[in-house]
Amino acid sequence: MVPEGEARIDRVVLRYLNVPLVRPYVVSSRTIRAFDPIVVEVRDSDGRTGWGEALISPGYTDETREGAWDFVVAHGRALRGLSIRSAIGQIAKEVANSPGAASALLSALDMLGRHPVLADASSRMIPLLVPLQSDDKGALAEEIDRRIEEGYRTFKVKVGFDASGDLGRVGVIQQLVAGRALLRLDANRGFSREAGKTFASSLDPAGIELFEQPCGAHDWEDNAAVAAVCRVPFMLDESIYGLPDIDLAAAVPGVTHVKLKLKKIGGIDMLLHAIDLVKERGLIPVLGDGVSIDLGCWMEACVAAAVIRNAGEMNGFMKASRSVFVNEMRLDQGAISLPGGYWPQLDLDALQHYTVKERHAD
Repeated sequence: MVPEGEARIDRVVLRYLNVPLVRPYVVSSRTIRAFDPIVVEVRDSDGRTGWGEALISPGYTDETREGAWDFVVAHGRALRGLSIRSAIGQIAKEVANSPGAASALLSALDMLGRHPVLADASSRMIPLLVPLQSDDKGALAEEIDRRIEEGYRTFKVKVGFDASGDLGRVGVIQQLVAGRALLRLDANRGFSREAGKTFASSLDPAGIELFEQPCGAHDWEDNAAVAAVCRVPFMLDESIYGLPDIDLAAAVPGVTHVKLKLKKIGGIDMLLHAIDLVKERGLIPVLGDGVSIDLGCWMEACVAAAVIRNAGEMNGFMKASRSVFVNEMRLDQGAISLPGGYWPQLDLDALQHYTVKERHAD
């Protein structure tokens, strides 16, 4: 029973979007031309609305897009009539089974309840990294100079294609950056053990902040073998889905950083707890999802402003062809700039334009 006077959830709307990107985003496993997140809208009996999202990436998780959609439909329907607190408690139990889908619901409930991390009244600046996407040296030089002029001081460099070719491109980028910014090298599980060892042991450490996830998410021994010979700090991403994985990472010699994302962990309180655990284990947390639209990026930016001390990876909204916020997040000197009291207003026309499937969980 919901206590008398306490708002209850009375409507849940689920949308499946397809948002084209400004330009294709190339990673080792595929080329991404559009983001297709599940977006959850939750309303309560007081007329308040909360929104959440999660993009299910093939191969990134054991979840499937179809399974995630079925999850939010079934569990969204079950939320009607519950208080926010009861709804969060119910969905939190399911995170281990379907983290992305559960996170979309939990983050919508966090927004509905105006979680204090989201509702911070102070103005905040959250430094971001940006990907370097050009191929030839001339275009890279122009892109690097432009991004540095815009205020960015950390670049994401995608590797994991071919160890020799990747080493050559990284070397060119190091020369062009010339110490003006840090580099995060991300293999997205693209290397075999031997290719990863060749790449990691051959790196010139100059200006490299870290090397990320050379081998498969479940290939702990392969990733450990690469970490053992790596000449730069080493981060795990796809291998981390819950608190036990953080403990596993802390036990691997050479691992220094752990990448977290809201959609991998659940709700905001769960994410804050995971970040605390990373720090307690002597590792450095990195936060952010490069394939989220505005909703996920805003929520992660709010968390990062409170507890993260390196460049955030919540830059997916910059890749999308159109914002789903009326009051778009502003960029200033390579950072998300959130003025005091900022609260996003969803652009319902943009949502409708990009919606390919909609379900009212009534």
